[in-house]
Amino acid sequence: MTLVNKHAVAQAFGRAAPTYQQHAGLQSRSGEHLMALLTLPLHQRLLDAGCGTGWFSRRWRQQGHAITALDLSPGMLAQAEQLHSADAYLMGDIEALPLPEGAFDGVWSHLAVQWCESLPQALKELTRVTRVGGQVAFSTLEAASLPELTLAWQALGAPAPVNRFLSQQAIQQACAQYKVRLVTDRLTEHFISPLAALQSLKGIGATHLHSGQSRPMLSKARLRALEAVWPRDAQGYRLSYQLVYGVIEVE
Repeated sequence: MTLVNKHAVAQAFGRAAPTYQQHAGLQSRSGEHLMALLTLPLHQRLLDAGCGTGWFSRRWRQQGHAITALDLSPGMLAQAEQLHSADAYLMGDIEALPLPEGAFDGVWSHLAVQWCESLPQALKELTRVTRVGGQVAFSTLEAASLPELTLAWQALGAPAPVNRFLSQQAIQQACAQYKVRLVTDRLTEHFISPLAALQSLKGIGATHLHSGQSRPMLSKARLRALEAVWPRDAQGYRLSYQLVYGVIEVE
């Protein structure tokens, strides 16, 4: 278990809230994949746990579901409310949801649980607030994510400014007690420069390091050095993400 400074995480995402969606291509693409794994009856009560700016709250609401949008970040929650994303808004921590048992027909939590201290605790809470017969759909990043970032910084003899994610085995173990379907996927984004790749991470709020270390300064010399070693192909400089999607049937 990694200790997470939840206040710092909330602040990082709050700073990113106004420009989040323009950098959230990965979140949109992967969220559509997670949506494709679900077939919901009409008019369900859904919790969007870690709603961000409410993109998928709005998608579910357009399908006729009643949405409660929850986020750790007041800034993100305010942005979601400004965009009329949900029927209700709630600030809260996924690992200690301020909600009663069985309050929802289903829970949606897309690319949020990797910011939790304990995935088992997060899943315990998400299933607790879901009625028997409902579903919990979640996605997270696993340890093989962002290898290009790691390789580039290692080539410069410096630790990569990236959080360590759970291994696929650890994610499977966290899900072992549930009736769950797990699907893995790999998505790659391309950028015109390493700086653009790093700015994309900043733009989605993924800038807080669990270790507490400060992010390295990006001088012009260091950016030139990164350009020389950062993996790229004909489409540009790569950032690859290894995703795990899960759908839990609550029993």
